[in-house]
Amino acid sequence: MSDATPSSETSSSASSNFGATIRPEEAAHFGILAKDWWDPKGSSAMLHRLNPVRLRYVREAIDMHWGGDVQSVKPLAGKTALDVGCGAGLLCEPLARMGAAVTGVDAAPENAQAAALHAEGSGLDIRYIAGEIGQQNIGQFDLVTCLEVIEHVADKQAFLGNLTAKLAPGGLMILSTPNRTAASRILLVEGAEALGMIPKGTHHWDDFITPEELSDLLENVGLKMGEPTGIAFGPSKGLHLSGELGLNYIVTATAA
Repeated sequence: MSDATPSSETSSSASSNFGATIRPEEAAHFGILAKDWWDPKGSSAMLHRLNPVRLRYVREAIDMHWGGDVQSVKPLAGKTALDVGCGAGLLCEPLARMGAAVTGVDAAPENAQAAALHAEGSGLDIRYIAGEIGQQNIGQFDLVTCLEVIEHVADKQAFLGNLTAKLAPGGLMILSTPNRTAASRILLVEGAEALGMIPKGTHHWDDFITPEELSDLLENVGLKMGEPTGIAFGPSKGLHLSGELGLNYIVTATAA
């Protein structure tokens, strides 16, 4: 369990023990989008479509890891959760509604501010922090989530080390990221960005990471990756959980 105490105000607590993993240009890119992050028809519309799919996986992973009541509306009651690369809080708020004491960290101050304002308006007590996750003295957390983030960081191994340092003993980590395949290049970079479904410049295909690579990086920091689940797209189903990993995938990680 963490000693973190949530608050809807943004804050920062820095230490220079860890190397920088944030690319300033990436933080600036997402900071520009902060103003309409919560608009389901705005620049983050694709995230709004993706979020329910990710939440289904997150809820199932929580139930499996802690063996809780699958009917409970607050499966994270009494637990702490940290969402890294939280944006404006699309995942933090559902985690808070599941009963967790939630902290969100984002590289862009604009996002942390937008998240705090939205949480306050929603009556949720969530602490948001802007900056490097490795520079925050915020204790450890039962649940650490990091969705669609690792493809944007400069040093993936160092970043995963920073995430692992925030994971409490017996805790659960959940990560999702695009796979580096021909399909992701065509659909995510050349397709979705060209059609305006995702803001241009959001993705750099060379930075995508395969499940095998992610598994190796997690092993290097003492974590074992679970079997990956794909997030696929189909004309009839839209975005959905799948055994097909070619586009995007989501995984759990726990102490080896």
